[in-house]
Amino acid sequence: MSTSRTIQFTLNGRPATADIAANETIVDMLTNRFELRGARESCGQGLCGCCTVTVDGMAVSGCLSLAWFLDGKSVETVEALSKGGVLDPVQEAFIEAGAFQCGFCTPGFIMMVRQLLDAHPDPDEDEVRHYLTGNLCRCSAYPEIMDAVKLAAAKRKRASAA
Repeated sequence: MSTSRTIQFTLNGRPATADIAANETIVDMLTNRFELRGARESCGQGLCGCCTVTVDGMAVSGCLSLAWFLDGKSVETVEALSKGGVLDPVQEAFIEAGAFQCGFCTPGFIMMVRQLLDAHPDPDEDEVRHYLTGNLCRCSAYPEIMDAVKLAAAKRKRASAA
């Protein structure tokens, strides 16, 4: 039985290939093979959201998911969100609202907020709280994160109206 395998997938819009160990997680592969450090392992149990990436449009915990799961799929990390030096509206909103302190959890929150706003463009506070229950901020920037979600929703709404 082989202890490694080669996978092919799309990473941030580009074709990617990686030789991975059978037990290698998505976060380990992104960090060690592609030098992408936005998704970070913090709790190692899928409870904090710091390792969030999207796979075929759905958020997954990169610390729990094995890299082989990505074979043939499309993966997006926080590094892909800015285009041509222009930040994603959610990234802008987090900066404008000061929705971070140490910033360790911010990439995971941004990825989840983008998915939330894709599903619910104008969420109420209860929807936001429910959707983000899997993301933890140890610095307690929660009021600012809530402000950032509202601001990001408004930015997206203005952009789609233009």
